[in-house]
Amino acid sequence: MTGQVAKRSPLPWWQLTIVYAIQLAEPITGTVIYPFLPEFVRKTGITEGDDAKTGYYSGIIGSVFFAAECLTVYHWGRASDVYGRRPVLLLGPLGLAFAMLFFGLTSNFWLLVFLRAMQGVFNGNLGVAKTIVAELSDSTNIGDAFAVMPLVWGLGNAVGPVMGGLLADPAKRWPDSLGKLSVLHDYPYLLPCGTAAIFAFIIFLSATVSLKETHPTLKVRSGKINNLPTERTGLLDGVDVTTSSSSPNEHAVTAPPTVWEVLNPGVISCIINNCACSFVGMGFTVLMPLMWSTSIPLGGLGFSPDKIGAILATYGFINSSLQVLFLGRVLRRFGPRRVYIGSMVSMFVGSLAFAAQSTVARHAGHVTPLVWALIAIHLAATVAIYAAIGAIQVAVVQNVTSSSALGATNGLMQMAGSGIRGLSPWLCSAMFSATIERDLAGGFLVYIVMSTLLLVSIGLGTLIPKDKAVE
Repeated sequence: MTGQVAKRSPLPWWQLTIVYAIQLAEPITGTVIYPFLPEFVRKTGITEGDDAKTGYYSGIIGSVFFAAECLTVYHWGRASDVYGRRPVLLLGPLGLAFAMLFFGLTSNFWLLVFLRAMQGVFNGNLGVAKTIVAELSDSTNIGDAFAVMPLVWGLGNAVGPVMGGLLADPAKRWPDSLGKLSVLHDYPYLLPCGTAAIFAFIIFLSATVSLKETHPTLKVRSGKINNLPTERTGLLDGVDVTTSSSSPNEHAVTAPPTVWEVLNPGVISCIINNCACSFVGMGFTVLMPLMWSTSIPLGGLGFSPDKIGAILATYGFINSSLQVLFLGRVLRRFGPRRVYIGSMVSMFVGSLAFAAQSTVARHAGHVTPLVWALIAIHLAATVAIYAAIGAIQVAVVQNVTSSSALGATNGLMQMAGSGIRGLSPWLCSAMFSATIERDLAGGFLVYIVMSTLLLVSIGLGTLIPKDKAVE
């Protein structure tokens, strides 16, 4: 074990549940479009009938989301250090609701790009959610608090594709009922996008009523302790920690730390590894539906949007269950550093199985039982990506400079990760299109590159500081 086991403090589950619900809006709004995105792109006419170009334009829509998130996430974090976590976090689901609704109400490709960017802007406060989770926990229960976050992400990744796959083009699917609504003929993807928008708006309304401030200074200054932890016992050992006081006037809002005050060697190593994890994780998120929807002769599996949605949903539900049941225990047993490195090794195995799916299907001319077995191996191995995300988040909290810099630190890490996730969909989609279009490396270039990056990521994992005890 990484340290002597201490009695774990109880977590404020109601407040955490609200934060998790807000976080849930990101994967749902982020993944709802994936089952029908290639088809949506083709219907805009931007590809001019050339299916081989679908990957390029799908990649633009996927990348602009994270590019916009990258440009705003650090500023959301700094704003939360000054104005409080609550108001900044509430803006996210509200903005997402409107951006998703209008996404489903357009058929112009470049307008889709703009609206996808706006979704990225309002998802930019995800780092604030992580900051709140850290402020609601301490060294004895932080592993359990962050273990639920991959569960939320996995649940969203399950619900989003199901929503997108089942509700896409409802006029064609249910001609005798929804097919009578002309708006669904004109906008075949309004129903899944609108459903995601309603979900985000309901979360906004619920959080407006229930979410409390957790900023150590602001909640005391306002005189509202709210029965939330005001002292981070042992979580940030050896650094400046803000504690509660009987006199609100003793606390003043100070300027947020600069970038250079936030960075230290431990935080830098965590940011580097978060970027590596973000690239490969987002790359596979985009490549799976893209490859699976591509015809078998071109190197795919020829799956329909509803089949892709069903596969991703099954994967998401199983993955989320495994994370909530085991990740907290695994982090306490092995520590975030070893969990992260082990996760990258598992992802490498999944990458090999992913490449083999295309090979076997193309050789046989159809999807064989062996292809399904390879899909199962691939998905089972890539479950580790969520463990890696949870591990790196715990590691960065362990290495934060001070409690007053936590929002900025999470914002900075989220900004770097978002920038990489912004590049990853475009690069991976373009590489996939180039691979099948020009038969690069025998049609395997994209798989070779992804596997190589995972080997590099395993090496980068050794840069993470040796684990502090996660009780």
